[in-house]
Amino acid sequence: MQGKPAQEQLRGPWDSVVDQLRTWDPNFTETSLKMTTNPWTSGVLPRKLVELISLGVNAACTNLNPDGTRRHIRAALDAGATREEILTILKMASVMSIHSCSLGAPILLEEASAAGVQPKPKPKFPTPACDKMKSIGQWNEAWNPFYELDPLWTDQFMATGGAIYGSGIFSAKDVELLSVAFDASFTHMYAPGTRRHIKNALKAGATADEIMEVLKLCVVQGVQACNLAVPILAEELEKRK
Repeated sequence: MQGKPAQEQLRGPWDSVVDQLRTWDPNFTETSLKMTTNPWTSGVLPRKLVELISLGVNAACTNLNPDGTRRHIRAALDAGATREEILTILKMASVMSIHSCSLGAPILLEEASAAGVQPKPKPKFPTPACDKMKSIGQWNEAWNPFYELDPLWTDQFMATGGAIYGSGIFSAKDVELLSVAFDASFTHMYAPGTRRHIKNALKAGATADEIMEVLKLCVVQGVQACNLAVPILAEELEKRK
């Protein structure tokens, strides 16, 4: 690819579909390539972190994009990511599902109270994982409703999630930047978590430019619509010839 413009050499979130798209709509393709590969060329975030964030958005339990996941695992490995770093991203991508409870448990308590329905009293169980989160100042008040409804299960979840985020695989700043990506991603858009992790990222030393770069990485993954559908369109057009 020697001699080609940088935007042609670098595809970022795109797969080979960009070649087909270029023949159909060269103007859209070239302008889109400049925009979508910008986080790869801006230099604001290290290439490895760019690929890990992109991996997280694709592998997230709210997205589950197999092609994008494979593409960014390969690119992350090429950028120097370790198995442990990539596995940590996949673990984070799985436990973000806790937002089902963050959203639903407060509503359940409110509606149960309005209906005159009381949750059954729970036996007293030790909750060491929750206690530890509270003692180190990492407890999120949004977790109180589902802790009230099922403290044992909540502790089991916190033991699982706490081990991921407390592993030391990533710096505190990178953990928060990754968390911003998960919560702000277009398949999730979880506003409370996005705000909380932006605040935490700033406290951990992230700049506004770095956080904006994470949001850009979420946006450019919109090209997965073309990655998915352009080959299908090409196949269907071929059948009609």
